[in-house]
Amino acid sequence: MGTSLKYSVLITAYKEPNTIGKAIDSFAVQMDPRISELIVVCPDEETTEVVLQRAEIYPFVRHVQDPKLGKPAALNIGMKEIRGEMVFLSDGDVWVGEDSLAPMLKILEDPKVGAVTARPISISPRTTMLGFWSHLLTHAIHEMRQTRDKEGRFLILSGYYFAYKPALIDKIPEDALSEDAVISHMLFDQDYQVRYCQQAEVYVKYPTTYKDWLIQKVRSAGGYAQDYIRKSKHNMRSPLSEAIHGTSLALKFPKTLKESAWTYMLFIARVHLWSLVFINVRVMKRPLSTLWKRVETTK
Repeated sequence: MGTSLKYSVLITAYKEPNTIGKAIDSFAVQMDPRISELIVVCPDEETTEVVLQRAEIYPFVRHVQDPKLGKPAALNIGMKEIRGEMVFLSDGDVWVGEDSLAPMLKILEDPKVGAVTARPISISPRTTMLGFWSHLLTHAIHEMRQTRDKEGRFLILSGYYFAYKPALIDKIPEDALSEDAVISHMLFDQDYQVRYCQQAEVYVKYPTTYKDWLIQKVRSAGGYAQDYIRKSKHNMRSPLSEAIHGTSLALKFPKTLKESAWTYMLFIARVHLWSLVFINVRVMKRPLSTLWKRVETTK
């Protein structure tokens, strides 16, 4: 990894030819090619073809081959290739909002700051139960991050879009289920601040079936049951913290009786989720290769 550029954008993708172009475009129009680069790490030919097409338009875009060993491994491969003093991480099935790079760069230039995270915005319809859940959960995490940021407390980065100083972390554990949470803890343990930039938005399509919702959430929440995070002195997300801090936020969010009913259904779903996390991660100790399953309805 060199450091001849001010910043790098690193996108990981897999079988996302229909969305990777928009993901690249949303970054590229904000980037200064004199001081930056954009790297996409992906294994499949369909996505790679789109990346190479974009590289013809934007010379600062390039592709790095992914051996298909999981997202943490893909990130580690990409981190060896970047040349930026700061790196922005995102996914191939989301896109960032206008003027989202500059405010995050400004925050990250503070020597006390190790990382900064953006604000996920759900593009799923609020008129369905799962779409409503996505709006409720993104609102709740926004409120929590906003409060913690103002108070200078520990907060978790959003894996959809965040930036950090790669010199502070040379490698991500390749069995980590929640690389965003692991990076957050590693930086905070080094006494670096993890900040929240709510002006920087990232637009996300959430699962449309309960099966896909569970697949996605068991993987992401499962990371909090791994020793990297479970044994940390810092705590932002767990079944207990959800019950204590999230219940009142959730109950204030519904606007109709139908949404209130969906909120109570979400409480039941979260109990189901955390029980699956306990069984799969704590008891059966299933590996990333088993728990990391593709969710088709978010593409």
